[in-house]
Amino acid sequence: MKTAYFDCFSGASGDMIVGALLDVGLKLDDLRDGLASLQLGGYSLRAERTTRAGFAATKFDVQIDDCHDHPHRNLGDITAMINASDLSDNVKKRACAVFQRLAEAEAGVHGSDIESVHFHEVGAVDSIVDMVGAVLGLELLGVERVACSPMRTGTGTIRCAHGLLPVPAPATARLLVGFPVEPTDVKGELTTPTGAAILTTLADSFGTMPRMTVSALG
Repeated sequence: MKTAYFDCFSGASGDMIVGALLDVGLKLDDLRDGLASLQLGGYSLRAERTTRAGFAATKFDVQIDDCHDHPHRNLGDITAMINASDLSDNVKKRACAVFQRLAEAEAGVHGSDIESVHFHEVGAVDSIVDMVGAVLGLELLGVERVACSPMRTGTGTIRCAHGLLPVPAPATARLLVGFPVEPTDVKGELTTPTGAAILTTLADSFGTMPRMTVSALG
């Protein structure tokens, strides 16, 4: 069984997850072709080699066309878009589950029902691409099981559409309820709602690396 283990020593976000998958062998053209069936439009994908703390890595970016109309979307809009695509049934099911979990967290934070949640930042084009792209990337790599380390959230505050919020952001904190979190005094948002939604939905286990023969690193 092919397993992907995410060592989130510095948190997790959607673009970090997709970047790691590209670094481990996912082809950008394959990802681009699969996401094209969402009929989303108004964006382009870019992946480039970079270094972080002296180590080689892949930086993944979703570049948004500001001239394109990008409406706010609710859970129904996004799941309808996913289900109307040419993605596999497995990718559709898992991607919709990620958005369902995120909608439930946002609804809980704001005291509303899930269909009333409009995904502002977390449902913007780049986050839709990140979340669906992460699920699609795992399938394209043939990953059958996902495992994850305990999460690190960071500390301090972050400014977003709702104003100045604590770190972890309320939605992130809600998504991580029931999952292992390691304390850190690093200032800033290490784990985003997008990253938390992806990993808490897809991971089968949280803890140290499971017994495995390592075939590739990203």
